[in-house]
Amino acid sequence: MEAFARFDTATLYESAGQKGMVDPAIRPVWPGARLCGPALTVRCPPRDNLMLYQAVSLAEPGDILVTAADGFLLAGAWGEVLTVAAQARGIGGLVIDGATRDTDAIAGHGFPVFSRGRAIGACTKERQGTINEPLVFCGVRVRPGDLVVGDMDGVVVIDRDQMQQVLDAATERRRREQALMEELLKGKTALELLGLPTAKKG
Repeated sequence: MEAFARFDTATLYESAGQKGMVDPAIRPVWPGARLCGPALTVRCPPRDNLMLYQAVSLAEPGDILVTAADGFLLAGAWGEVLTVAAQARGIGGLVIDGATRDTDAIAGHGFPVFSRGRAIGACTKERQGTINEPLVFCGVRVRPGDLVVGDMDGVVVIDRDQMQQVLDAATERRRREQALMEELLKGKTALELLGLPTAKKG
């Protein structure tokens, strides 16, 4: 996890063969939020967050709760109480296709949350969903244990069986980009270095 945490999501997405990009509408709740860890998948019925309470009680330290909530945006399924409960168990963050609330409090606790929106509406705690089963999250198939990385640019999911290959590719990509930027600082153009066609003035 420490090795992957050193890379931005765009680099990891490119290194994974341009796979695993979550819908860009899923954004960090507070500026600077970052997360990186194995997925614990959760499916919640709209306007009900019982499964999130159950998931927090089952999660291992470092887990990222990847929660499908049908994109429901009229009730905040996650707030300060769940944030404190999650931090007490060492959970690494939340990614939810739904709404959250208590934004200032979440930011104050420094807990990384990525969501589709914010809403002050309340949830019930009555209906069952699923925990730790494969699901499709915002266009990406996620299995328990897949790697989830989020930063200000978005969220990417890395197949757990491809992690080493993606890490190797990301390391090489960063090496090439650093070499490219060194040449740019020496006065060469990006067009020249990348072999792109030049444009004519007028």
